[in-house]
Amino acid sequence: MRTYSALILTTLLTVCVPMSQAIVPTPAPDQAEPIAITNATIHVGDGTVINNGVLAFDKGVITYVGTDNNRPEFFNHQLINLQGLHVYPGFVLPNTELGLSEVANLRATNDVVETGDINASVRSAIAYNTDSELIPTFRFNGILTAGVTPEGGLISGRSSVFKLDGWNWEDSLLKSDAAMHMNWPARIRRQRNETTGVFENADNTDYPYMTQMLHSLFQDARTYTGSPFNLNLEAMQPLFSGDAKLFIHANDARDIIASVQFARSYGVSDIVVVGGRDALKVKDLLLAESVSVVYESVHALPAQEWYDVDEQYKVPFQLHEAGILVGIGGGETDLNSQRNLPFFAGTAAGYGLDRETALSMITAHNAKILGVDDRVGTLEAGKDATFFISGGDALDMRTNQLQEAFIQGRLIDLFGTQQALYQRFYERYSNLPIE
Repeated sequence: MRTYSALILTTLLTVCVPMSQAIVPTPAPDQAEPIAITNATIHVGDGTVINNGVLAFDKGVITYVGTDNNRPEFFNHQLINLQGLHVYPGFVLPNTELGLSEVANLRATNDVVETGDINASVRSAIAYNTDSELIPTFRFNGILTAGVTPEGGLISGRSSVFKLDGWNWEDSLLKSDAAMHMNWPARIRRQRNETTGVFENADNTDYPYMTQMLHSLFQDARTYTGSPFNLNLEAMQPLFSGDAKLFIHANDARDIIASVQFARSYGVSDIVVVGGRDALKVKDLLLAESVSVVYESVHALPAQEWYDVDEQYKVPFQLHEAGILVGIGGGETDLNSQRNLPFFAGTAAGYGLDRETALSMITAHNAKILGVDDRVGTLEAGKDATFFISGGDALDMRTNQLQEAFIQGRLIDLFGTQQALYQRFYERYSNLPIE
């Protein structure tokens, strides 16, 4: 039995990681021996906090979570005393193009949008790039699982859920083809007035044509027999059998109503609204139809100029109070900003939500919405040992200081480009006098 303090472990890791590997860290090896973490503040992810807690895991699976008083004897375990540090389940980002898009203005680095309106057969799984330099920046904020989503058209394709560590997409895959993504056409478009140059709201004249295209697709998919073979119609079949979820991207209240009623009319049983700016206005429909919401506008400007400036911050609390299963996402923000997912939840926690409920919206709730809550989202025996250790409150950017992170029990390398740059310029300028 060996005992290490968190400080010693962190120091050893920092010293041993060469600067040359800072850009894309090498995937971690499998867990070599059972580990027990003691004297920690454990945030389970379901609203429960365990003080002076113990978490043990072996072969990538959690074997014990509880108090120090009730813990079993950990023979042959490596013991790590956290000295009061915080343990959190890895955050789950439910809707992102991470791994599909690298540099926005370099077309060769983007594999996120397919041409055409109907791309049901597109799979994000096989396009996911584990060597993306953005992945380490997400992990450093505690995001260890992501629903990677294609974009574009009316039917974008199928998203898959990845753990953010692995040599290739097969290694990283947690759940393949978890959801089909539909972009419901907006009734109102924001466009520039050619005379005045001012942006104005205008009716979408293509709305009837676009909705009819969706009706034709779903009608054909419902009656599809497999002959002649059609990739798009074949990819739609799991929606009707209940083996896949339908993620509807919509914001306007009328669009949410129309899209949910549309999906129900074709027998789609598992529906999630993504975006959901006006979800509160149609809460009765969402409750009646058991529709979950991935709310993505916490750090957005108010949708209308007469709304309160903090309108967006309050919506997660209001949806939760209404009884709707709500997760917080970041897909409507720029890809480089989506790593701020924990701070979106932190903002929501300042406007009605208690901090543990806000935490659950980026852990347990998002995992359930993605259909991977049997693996991640909370710290429970039998689930994957995917969690991180923080120096303080992980929803506060001032104290979300990751010490270590584990994905399926593997101790991952948190040292990336940003840390390398920090060290380089700290060494260069730290000894210079302040003018």
